[in-house]
Amino acid sequence: MGDYIPHTDAEVRDMLTFLGLESVGELFRSIPEALRIGAGLPLGAGMSEPDAVSYLAGLVEEGGSGARGLCCFAGGGAYDRYVPPAVTALAGRAEFVTSYTPYQAEVAQGVLQALFEFQSMVSRLSGLPVSNASLYDGAWAMFEAVNMALAATGRDEVWVSAGVNPAWRDLLSTLLSGREVRVTTVPLHPASGATLWDVAGAVEGGEARGDGRASTSRPACLAVAYPNYLGVVEDLGAVKAICERLGAKLVADYDPVAMGLLRNPGSYGADVAVAEGQSLGIPLSFGGPYLGMLSATRGLMRLMPGRIVGMTTDVAGRQAFVSTLRAREQDIRRERATSNVCTNETLMAVMATVHMAWLGPKGLSEVARRSAAGAHLLHRLLCSAPGVEPLYSGPFFAEFSLEVPPEPAVLLERLAEEGFLGGVAIGPAAASRGGRGGAADYKEGLIVAVTERRTAGEIEAFAEAFGRAVK
Repeated sequence: MGDYIPHTDAEVRDMLTFLGLESVGELFRSIPEALRIGAGLPLGAGMSEPDAVSYLAGLVEEGGSGARGLCCFAGGGAYDRYVPPAVTALAGRAEFVTSYTPYQAEVAQGVLQALFEFQSMVSRLSGLPVSNASLYDGAWAMFEAVNMALAATGRDEVWVSAGVNPAWRDLLSTLLSGREVRVTTVPLHPASGATLWDVAGAVEGGEARGDGRASTSRPACLAVAYPNYLGVVEDLGAVKAICERLGAKLVADYDPVAMGLLRNPGSYGADVAVAEGQSLGIPLSFGGPYLGMLSATRGLMRLMPGRIVGMTTDVAGRQAFVSTLRAREQDIRRERATSNVCTNETLMAVMATVHMAWLGPKGLSEVARRSAAGAHLLHRLLCSAPGVEPLYSGPFFAEFSLEVPPEPAVLLERLAEEGFLGGVAIGPAAASRGGRGGAADYKEGLIVAVTERRTAGEIEAFAEAFGRAVK
């Protein structure tokens, strides 16, 4: 993380070697001896930046300001992750905040370079070689990925796991409704929570649709979430094997933070990988603006929507950045356009770039491990409450689903009274209230998420409040 301090002897030695110093004392040689405190200060153990901010916010709350609001354990596609001050300080510079779409490369080199770095980092996260300069949000990225698969295969059907965010599936169905494209939702296994591809005829290599009717074509792609909406980590290797049998593309929706702990989609052979980038330095913001991330294989590069920033040299031989491979109707003939996406989320992409650079690979891994450790601790604590059971048995990363005694909406109201945003309700009852509960897709229950912002004290307090609320 950005506030990471070396804490092992080996790391201290590596730091000193890198700085060309003999001892830690040399770090402070500019401070006169008379001003140094020889015995040290009587301080407690060090805290990470998120923990320190949470602790200070708690002191403010105790002072009666009521500034903290509800402690968030909700997920379902948007997460209460820590945004380091460096992100808002750097991305908030006037050059980025006031920048327009960089049509004129000669006057937008800073923005173009930031987007180039964004693309490079997204490719490292996804494991795929080509990434675009961002899209509106993760749902739109999924739609564009499916469009790429349809264009690449010439087919007219897509199979989408019920584990993909219901809001994303709604958008996909809406945007494809004007075309002769069939969207088949493949259900989840009632026990594990992983996608039951054999219901769609995928395991046998057949062409049966998820609703039992005959299909006139094989799918252009299989779209799967990793982890899925209910928190279950899907087996992308098995999905890729099915895609190869069917001649379909694998479209994977991945959690970028989870890539600090799990193998990336590219390592499993995904053809297109998409993600919602809100977890990378972007606050919740009442639903947006967010950030769509899209990566693909080189073979699909010319079908990618939006724009790609490339690095080249100018007439003087100096490094330069340009916008290239723009496949929208404003740049090429309309009949050859792959998308009507006319811009990208530049400011959000810059925020994500600063955040990823601030964390680095080690910091991202630390955030992922802390989130996973907190989630598994909370899972054990909540499942010890009377009448509470895991909704699904599949492995999870930092989000999980539970079967709870009272109706989930009632439980959430009780938890809110105790100061907690306790999760996301799913199932028929949630859907009947106009939410995206997926009445036909999920059992009645509650999705709970843990991020690196949640301290051990908050997790224990939530578990205690949860135990009281389910009685």
